[in-house]
Amino acid sequence: MDRLFYPAVFHKAEEGGFWVTFPDIPECMTQGDDIQEAYEMAVDALGLSVTSRKESGEELPEASSPETVTAGPDAFLMVVEFDLMEYRRMHCSRAVKKTLSIPEWLNEAAIKQGINFSQALQEALMAKVGGAR
Repeated sequence: MDRLFYPAVFHKAEEGGFWVTFPDIPECMTQGDDIQEAYEMAVDALGLSVTSRKESGEELPEASSPETVTAGPDAFLMVVEFDLMEYRRMHCSRAVKKTLSIPEWLNEAAIKQGINFSQALQEALMAKVGGAR
């Protein structure tokens, strides 16, 4: 559930640009001066809504099937992708302390080689979860 796809309605604004709504997440709205900016802002707005709901323990709504969403006049539908893992990687990099145990011989060998334990653990975990880019 790291990648989410929600339909968004892009409405043409009278003054130019677009304003964007998400039928499944009513509080999620944004705008942009052109289609690219509107899409990028839609990804950000969706990210804020999703992470806010997750932090408050709310369930995420199931995304509507695009065929069931009506865009209306001067509007069109686009599916917006949100990558939760990527968002967390960019915005939630606060370090947390972890206590772990390793064999004594491994500890001594790593210290002799000057290995940074935190960096080695992060690299191994990133490789394990598929986050190394």
